[in-house]
Amino acid sequence: MPNNEKMRVYDLARELGLPNKELLALLEKEGIPVKSHSSSLEADIANLIRDMVIAERQKAKAENAPKPIAKPEVKTSAPVDKPASKQTAAPAPQPVTSTKNSAPATPVKEQPKEQPKEQPKEEVEGTTEIGEDGMRELHLKTPVTVRDLAEGLGKKPNELITRLMTMNVFAAINQVIEEELVTKLCSFYGVRFVRIRRDKFANAQGDKKKEPGAPKSDHAVPRPPVVVFMGHVDHGKTSIQDYIRKTHVTQGEAGGITQHIGASVATVGKQTITFLDTPGHEAFTAMRARGANATDLAVLVVAADDGVMPQTVEAINHARAANVPILVAMNKMDLPTANPDKVYLGLQQNGITPEEWGGNEAVIPVSAKTGKGIPDLLERILLEAEMLELTADPTAPFEGLVIEAQMENGMGPTASVLVQNGTLRVGDVLICGQCYGRVKALIDSQGRRVARALPSTPIKVMGLSGVPEAGDKITIADDERTAKEMADEVAREARLGSVQVDRTVSLETLFENMGKEEKPNLSIILKTDVRGSLEAIVDSIAKIKSEKVTATVIHSGVGEITENDVVLAAASKAVILGFHVRSMPGVNKLAKQKGVEIRLYSIIYELLEQVEDAMRGRLTPEVNDKLLGKAEIIQIFTNSKVGKICGCRVNEGLIRVNAKAKVYRDKELIYNGLIASLKHFKDDVREVKSGLECGIKLDNFEDFEEHDIIEVFETVKVAPQL
Repeated sequence: MPNNEKMRVYDLARELGLPNKELLALLEKEGIPVKSHSSSLEADIANLIRDMVIAERQKAKAENAPKPIAKPEVKTSAPVDKPASKQTAAPAPQPVTSTKNSAPATPVKEQPKEQPKEQPKEEVEGTTEIGEDGMRELHLKTPVTVRDLAEGLGKKPNELITRLMTMNVFAAINQVIEEELVTKLCSFYGVRFVRIRRDKFANAQGDKKKEPGAPKSDHAVPRPPVVVFMGHVDHGKTSIQDYIRKTHVTQGEAGGITQHIGASVATVGKQTITFLDTPGHEAFTAMRARGANATDLAVLVVAADDGVMPQTVEAINHARAANVPILVAMNKMDLPTANPDKVYLGLQQNGITPEEWGGNEAVIPVSAKTGKGIPDLLERILLEAEMLELTADPTAPFEGLVIEAQMENGMGPTASVLVQNGTLRVGDVLICGQCYGRVKALIDSQGRRVARALPSTPIKVMGLSGVPEAGDKITIADDERTAKEMADEVAREARLGSVQVDRTVSLETLFENMGKEEKPNLSIILKTDVRGSLEAIVDSIAKIKSEKVTATVIHSGVGEITENDVVLAAASKAVILGFHVRSMPGVNKLAKQKGVEIRLYSIIYELLEQVEDAMRGRLTPEVNDKLLGKAEIIQIFTNSKVGKICGCRVNEGLIRVNAKAKVYRDKELIYNGLIASLKHFKDDVREVKSGLECGIKLDNFEDFEEHDIIEVFETVKVAPQL
């Protein structure tokens, strides 16, 4: 690292092998103002802290290593060779009884005992071992100085300094060298460098201080972070997760986009991360909001070629509303059209200043296709989770959030639940809105049945009485009777509201409105596979604003399309839209008899596009004139064969044959017709662009004068706007 280059706090902590919290505490103690682990440090400050940590460790190492004191005893026993050789085979208990004696033989017995105690220390730091591939490995704790590396490699420090000079690095014997240089030097000598992470600063002093104060309560324990992937459609949210967990969720989704909120657990080293994959399409705004509120960290996925899009901005707003830290994954860096500066600019314009531009938000370049940058992304996720100090109480009463709910064949109502606190077990009685029930089975993210689910675990629950609302809280109840009473009370309140809604969309009301209102109306019956999609599509249709035509969802529900849906559609002159559902046997035949149209979709934006097309189909298209160009008559020519020709200069746009033409004199319209022919010099041409001169023959009009203005238009049929 150049001497004048700044360094992030978390980079220095990683180099020193310290937890970020501990390094921040050290900086605060030294009076160095930093806001967070993402703050930058000047090079001289970083060097100062680095030297302090190294000096403290060397001091602690010297205090905890009094072993060399035994060497003089060995020297006193050196003349007695024969007793030493005999006592090496002596029974082990003898050195214990002879430690207080001053006889020459006893130190010799102690020496073989002390060496094995020193060797494990050297094996932890500075030893070379044989790896699985047969290559020697050098294990060292960071930061690594030239002296440390020389001792580990068995080389003289001057030799390493000379080697570094060939690499344009000038280092002193006690200077810290970067891990990349350590790796290159080790590779030069045929050794693989293995970094040992130091979990505590000044181990001899810090271990006892940290451990007792870590838990915030008697039962609170660290829990895995819950991370939501948010962003625009087709920017690679699910593809990044696929690469992490080595599955193929994207290929199983219709159209290559995610239609429901999904949850999975990925193992990163010895730690786990729970991922929520929320759809990026704007129709899933409500679903994304629920996903953000359920998580600890939001990973905003932005394609490096597209940059920040409207749904990206929505995702930023949802994460901010939920007070969730944002980490940006700049995907598709493998494409030749990748433009990081475009992404940085878009992020900054929406209140996210990247670290590369002096801010505190991390932007990690990644490629879901090649996997480049994915390890950096995971490391940063764990770093941010470490700073949040996430804990939960497994012994507390169960609390969870419904991520998604559906009716599944052979399983009945199921709910995908994120455990937020406590432990969910098979046999527990649950209450969730209008639904209740005893847990019959718990299925984890890999499809296996488990007996319990701990905090931050996504789990599928079987045994509920119905399909709950996505985003509802789910809690534990004392018994089924109490749970049923609570659910019935919620159902009664909801039923009152639903009755009022049904009256507004009754057949009598519909016919009255059709007679009163002049603008046409598109009535829709909507059936989807899951509750989350139902809410999203209804909200999207409601957002289609138009003063000329309306679209009304007169009925919606979860499940297959039934004969009752067809009967209602026939009576209300509605169309039936199905999303990820099928028609029951005999329904299609009945629909043909009743003249009801049923359309099935698997991709949401296709459904919304066709709804808008159907609404436009009830309106007549608009015909507009689009201005192509303007020309000024500068001279008039007379031809015996064709009559008068305008010699014109094109001032703007272009002039095209057979286009509509209007002639203005003193800003008054004197002609409205067509351009019959167009010449550039003596050649007939189809069009003439701005800055050129041309000859124009107007259709059935010769009463023009110099300085008249000719405006040229083309007729465009514009689809009616909603």
